[in-house]
Amino acid sequence: MGAVINCLGIDIGGTKVAMRVTGEGPRTHDTAFRWPQPGGPAQDLDALAKGVEAVRDHWKEPIEAVGIAVPATLDSSGRVVTWPGRQGWTGLDLRRELHGLFPGALVRWADDGDLAALAEAHEAGCENLVYAGVGTGVGGGIVLDGRLCPGTARGSCEVGHMVVDPNGPLCDCGRRGCVQASVSGPATLRRAAALRGGPVDFAELREALERRLTWAVTAVDESCAGLATALTSLSEVIHPEQVVVGGGFAAGLPGFVEEVARRTEALARPGRPAVPVRRATLGGLSSLRGAVLLAQGAA
Repeated sequence: MGAVINCLGIDIGGTKVAMRVTGEGPRTHDTAFRWPQPGGPAQDLDALAKGVEAVRDHWKEPIEAVGIAVPATLDSSGRVVTWPGRQGWTGLDLRRELHGLFPGALVRWADDGDLAALAEAHEAGCENLVYAGVGTGVGGGIVLDGRLCPGTARGSCEVGHMVVDPNGPLCDCGRRGCVQASVSGPATLRRAAALRGGPVDFAELREALERRLTWAVTAVDESCAGLATALTSLSEVIHPEQVVVGGGFAAGLPGFVEEVARRTEALARPGRPAVPVRRATLGGLSSLRGAVLLAQGAA
C-alpha cells in the first residue's frame, strides 16, 4: 500500500462510539453514536455497521486504513476475553467482525489507554511518555522512542493492573491489590462512602473536596498516593520524560493531578529526580486521536 490519505479512527467506548475520518490536508469529519440500550453483541454490531455506513455516505472517497481504540481485553487472535462494560461481547471474534466492516482496508486496533498515550505524546512532541487515565477503571499506556510499548502485537500496557499491595482490595480482574482496585473512580467513591458513613456520588465528592471536608480529602488523597506510587515504580523502569494523567474522574476533581504530582515529587530519591507529572491535554479526545494516528501508521 502506498501513502495512506483517507483514514478512519474509531474510539469504542462503554456507552458510545466516536469516529473521525481524515483526508488530505486539514479535511476531517467527526461523528458519534450511542450504543443501543439494552444492547447485545448483535444489536451493537448492527449499530456499529450503521455508523460506519453513515461515515461512508458522507465521505465519498475510499477509506484506506482504519485504527480502532478498544477498551476490551483481546487475546492474540482478536477475540474478546473480557469487557466489563459490555459483558455480552465476551468470546466475540472482534477481528473477524472488524475486517468484515472494512474489506480492502488496512485495519488495526489497540487498547484505548495505549492510544491515548500515543496521542498525548504526539501532541506534546514527547517521545518517552507514560499516560494514566483515571475513570471507571484505570487505563494507561507507554510510549518509548515514539512507539507504543510493548506494541500492538504483544498486548496492551495494563497500568491499572500493576500490583501495588498484594493484600489490598479485590480488583474486578479477580486479583488483589491492583492500582485500579484502589485508585479508580468507583474505588475512590467507595472509600469516601466508608469514611463519610453513607453513600457518596461524584458530584457530592467534588463539592466536599472543594469545601475541604476531611472525609473527601482523605479519600482522594489516598487515590493520589496510590497512583503516584505506581507511576514512580514504572518510572524507575522505563525513565519517561513526562507522565500525563487524564480520564474523566481525574479531570473532574479539582487538584487531583496536582496532588499526584506533589506525591510523585515526594517519592523522588537522591540522584533520581521525580518525573514531571501534568494534566492530559486532549481530554476525552485522546483515544480517538490515537486511533487516527494508528490508522496513519504512527504506532
